[in-house]
Amino acid sequence: MFATEYPIMIRYLATCLFAILPVLFSFGQWRAPKYSNEFLSIGTGATGMAMSGAQTAFVSDVTSSYWNPAGLSELEKKSEFSVMHASYFGGIANYDYASVATKIDSLSTIGFSYIRFGVDDIPDTRLLIDNGQVDYRRISTFSSVDNAYLFSYGRRNVGIRGLSVGGNFKVIYRKAGKFANAWGFGLDAGVKYRWKQWKLGLMARDVSTTYNAWAYNTSEFESVFAQTDNAIPVSSVEITLPTWTLGICRTVPFWKDRILVTPALDLVTTFDGKRNTVIKSNFLSIDPRFGLEVKAYNLVAIRGGIGSWQKIKNFEQGENWNYQINFGIGLRWKAVSIDYAITDLGNQAEALYSHVFSLKASF
Repeated sequence: MFATEYPIMIRYLATCLFAILPVLFSFGQWRAPKYSNEFLSIGTGATGMAMSGAQTAFVSDVTSSYWNPAGLSELEKKSEFSVMHASYFGGIANYDYASVATKIDSLSTIGFSYIRFGVDDIPDTRLLIDNGQVDYRRISTFSSVDNAYLFSYGRRNVGIRGLSVGGNFKVIYRKAGKFANAWGFGLDAGVKYRWKQWKLGLMARDVSTTYNAWAYNTSEFESVFAQTDNAIPVSSVEITLPTWTLGICRTVPFWKDRILVTPALDLVTTFDGKRNTVIKSNFLSIDPRFGLEVKAYNLVAIRGGIGSWQKIKNFEQGENWNYQINFGIGLRWKAVSIDYAITDLGNQAEALYSHVFSLKASF
């Protein structure tokens, strides 16, 4: 079976690659900010976070909507839902996620996800001084919040046995109090191929490029900007260029399949200029992510991962490799899973740990 389907798969992927090459090379001619919509690069689910995001080929549950929508077609039961919460920067920022997916037939699955990253209760001190006197009662608060809504679809056995495809249509709404807000729209596309214990995955995030249209309420800060001689911002469009992630993983069974060991590797490729990554150039940058899951009796899972490799200058005017290590554990009882991850365990002493909790249920 595989001998006859393998050449077909190679031709299929090669055709897709050559079709998009002209688009990829045109990215270098565009002006786009690095790290646009970066809150969508954090990840979802404690499982994926513990494995440092090495999920493109690995994922096969409701969180596939984020990591690779092609994995939605591998749901164990008809429907799944998941929720997650994490705090960052010592509790200053909160990151929340909720997702649901359900099969519409034997081959197809749809899903919906909501992601929120926000900093709340930010003091607004513009009116702190009244007639030369400090009046703390005049301080108000506002929130800076990024929201994303993902509408997902996945389908398996598309032309080739073991081949799945999927996609997202996403709506983004970002708001900085009453000062500014933005609406954005974009598309993601994913492919996944399973052969025996091997899985291959390809995720094209923002494949259509994502556009955020910013609008500013200048009446809220025009007088302040005039006093400081700062330029008053005008309405603009922020472009998010595509990110391509290639993933591979293999499940190795032990002790009569009671213990499953799955190492995974993702190569995250960006096209928004040179980044501080392991492989970098003016055209693209590649950031490798390694993850590992050891599952026993389908009840307990231990996970770990390493990624976010960067060169950081030290006091001796040299450079050291900095990296991020994650760790996690998962417990499953029947159709309910509780997962935990601790992230940012890097080799930098000043790093702040982040605790991630998620709950998943199948029905």
